[in-house]
Amino acid sequence: MIGRLRGTVEGVDGGLLLVECHGVGYEVAVPDPTLASVGVVGAPITLFTRQIVREDAHLLYGFATLTERRIFDLLTSVSGCGPKSALSLLSQVGAEATAHAVTLGDTKALSRANGIGTRTAERIIVELKDKMAVELAGMPKAGPRPSTAPEEAAPDELVEALIALGYRRADAEQAAGRARDEVDDLDGQIRNALQRLRR
Repeated sequence: MIGRLRGTVEGVDGGLLLVECHGVGYEVAVPDPTLASVGVVGAPITLFTRQIVREDAHLLYGFATLTERRIFDLLTSVSGCGPKSALSLLSQVGAEATAHAVTLGDTKALSRANGIGTRTAERIIVELKDKMAVELAGMPKAGPRPSTAPEEAAPDELVEALIALGYRRADAEQAAGRARDEVDDLDGQIRNALQRLRR
């Protein structure tokens, strides 16, 4: 199995990257956040990969971080959530936001991704809630913020996390403001704001 690729970007076609490694070109499907981080053609790149073998195809999926790959693996372990659906979640919701939505039981956030219906979202939550909570606990926390205007940076992070889950900015800012009045840490603020937004 191919677990990692280190080479150069030879081409980009939609959600596919062509990565050359020692004279061999690999076509790799990647989520949008990984695609957005890719430099110009010819730039070096390292991807953590997951190879899926089928009767009619050998498919390769690539991720910028091990966390993205672990969440992809968890999602594809759920019946009815194949690689395309998992990639859709990572692209349209994001790895960390997907994990938060699962632990909070937020089917609405998950079903915003193409190919994820309400039933599939519910199944993902039932099967992965505890596992995603463990995954979230292991994610690196944001580093220390600059000493200048720290109180302005934190609100943005909370609001952007809610927007990534599909909520409108105005609603996200309102819920975020109330959440900050009640909770000090970011994870708690996200949970508090989402509970308000789902009412």
